[in-house]
Amino acid sequence: MLTSTYTLVALSVEQSRARGEVQTLLERWRPSAWWGEPPGLRQYAQACDALRRVLEDCHWRKLDKFVLPALRRADAAAERLIAEFDALSRAAFEARLTAEAAARDGDPGCLAALERCCLLLLERLEREERQLMPLARTAISDEAWFAIANQMLAHDAHQSENRSPPVRKLSAPRRAISQQKKQPLPLAN
Repeated sequence: MLTSTYTLVALSVEQSRARGEVQTLLERWRPSAWWGEPPGLRQYAQACDALRRVLEDCHWRKLDKFVLPALRRADAAAERLIAEFDALSRAAFEARLTAEAAARDGDPGCLAALERCCLLLLERLEREERQLMPLARTAISDEAWFAIANQMLAHDAHQSENRSPPVRKLSAPRRAISQQKKQPLPLAN
C-alpha cells in the first residue's frame, strides 16, 4: 500500500510540474500575449525550442515509461484509452512541426500552432488525471505497483548519478588563496 502511495504521489508531482511547464509556455507565447509588433524570427525560434523541450519532457514522464506498460498488461480495456492519449500526443507533435515550419518562414501562425500544441498537451494531462489514474489505481495489482516504484527509484538514482555538479575552474588569484587556506598556520612561540 505504501508503495502504491509513493508511486502515485511521485506521479502527481510529475504531473503538476508538466502542467505548470505547459501553462507557462502557453501564457508566454499565446498569440494574444503579443500586442504591437509581432515577434521576429529569433522569438519564433525561442518559442519552438521551448515547445520542443516541454513536449519531450511530457513524452518522457514516468507515467509513460512505467505506468502505461503496466496498465496495458493489467487491463486490456485500457488499450482504447491509451490509444486516445497516443492520438493526442501525435496531434501535439504535428502541431509542433507546424509551429516550426511557420517559425522558419516568420509566419505568425507559429504561435497559433504552439497554442494548439499546448492545449492538446493540457487536454492529455487533464484526461490522465481524470480517467487514466483512477483506472490504474484499480487495475494494477499491488505487486505491479511495487515493481513500478522500484523502477522509478532506480530511474531517479540513475538520473542523480548522471547529473554531476558542474566543475568550476578557479582563476589564478582564487587558486592561490585556496592553496594558502590549505597550508597550516605557523604556531606562535
